[in-house]
Amino acid sequence: MSTGDPFVYPNEGTVQMIVLGADTHKRSHTVAAVGELTGRVIADTTVRATQRAFEQLLVWARGLDDRDRVWAIEDCRHVSGALERFLLAHGERVVRVPPKLMAGVRTSSRERGKSDVIDAVAIARAAIREEVGTLPVAQLAGPELEVRLLVDHRERLVGQRTALINDLRWGLHDLWPEFEIPPRALIGPGWQDRVARRLSRAEQTARVRIARDELRRIRELTRSTAALEAELAPLIAQLAPGLLAERGCGVLTAAKLIGEIAGISRFATDAKLARTAGSAPIPASSGRTDRHRLDRGGNRQLNCALHRLAISKARLDPETAAYLARKQAEGKTRREALRCLKRHLARRIWRLLQPPAEPSAGQPASPPATQQPGTMIHCNTPHERFALTYRGAEDRP
Repeated sequence: MSTGDPFVYPNEGTVQMIVLGADTHKRSHTVAAVGELTGRVIADTTVRATQRAFEQLLVWARGLDDRDRVWAIEDCRHVSGALERFLLAHGERVVRVPPKLMAGVRTSSRERGKSDVIDAVAIARAAIREEVGTLPVAQLAGPELEVRLLVDHRERLVGQRTALINDLRWGLHDLWPEFEIPPRALIGPGWQDRVARRLSRAEQTARVRIARDELRRIRELTRSTAALEAELAPLIAQLAPGLLAERGCGVLTAAKLIGEIAGISRFATDAKLARTAGSAPIPASSGRTDRHRLDRGGNRQLNCALHRLAISKARLDPETAAYLARKQAEGKTRREALRCLKRHLARRIWRLLQPPAEPSAGQPASPPATQQPGTMIHCNTPHERFALTYRGAEDRP
């Protein structure tokens, strides 16, 4: 190693990239600059988690060297989102490092103990070990972000409404034990009006007044969730009309998929999307190639959206229901059959969300690719355009 310039290997003249590992917290962020080729710590700093401090941090990073740099941020989006958005807005390259990749980096370090600087160095070295180009690029901008924010906000409102409905049910049971209310009935306006009339006729005790206030809030939350769904509809129609054309895939399911995928270009193949969704199998042992188990490290929210779509298609699409029945007739359980369907749905979603290919200048558009031989199982009506191809090797659980 040359003692003059820590960024250059001797006899090679190879310039290395600077990897800035960031250990983010609610009140402060610690960043350590590490050389990509050597793993040597160049500098480190700690700033407050404020917009003005982010500007100072960017000036500090740009003052280290004028060569290429990449920010490696631990995937803790509840505390790192503001820093990621700031860096992306200023043209910086940002990758997310899954926390599990740091498991052995800190223990293999020559410096003992645990601190924010040690964690920041471990994050940078984990990104170098996994190769920076293979980590998913953070993209928190564009219409996908707007869809994600609206979906998350609606889910929070639905959670608040569910809690209020549960409290209201217990209050009504204390008032009138014989008054039976069907499940999910208090979401609809019919039962809301019926309960409101009964509460208005009752003696206005503290319990009745609380129940009326809870019912009022439930109505407000119901109107708010309906308005959010109406706002999502044109966004989804613009971003993914193919998803809305799928039988069983409504606005909310499509919005959840788009918000969790956050840019289909992040996944080079449909298999990578399936792995991220936690619906693709991984080898169970090195000696038995016929055994598989699910990758439990996937995105659970994305997996939930896929499961919701699979259940809806099984209920609404006769051919999908026939596919599940055939899988169960082959000896698979209902759960295993749904697991197979979810893997194929991940592949289908990956194809539907791909941007249309633009023909080069002077060349006509390429004709649609012919279907490869194999058993075709349409997950929509036969006259619709798309179909899923199930083959023997892909059909293993």
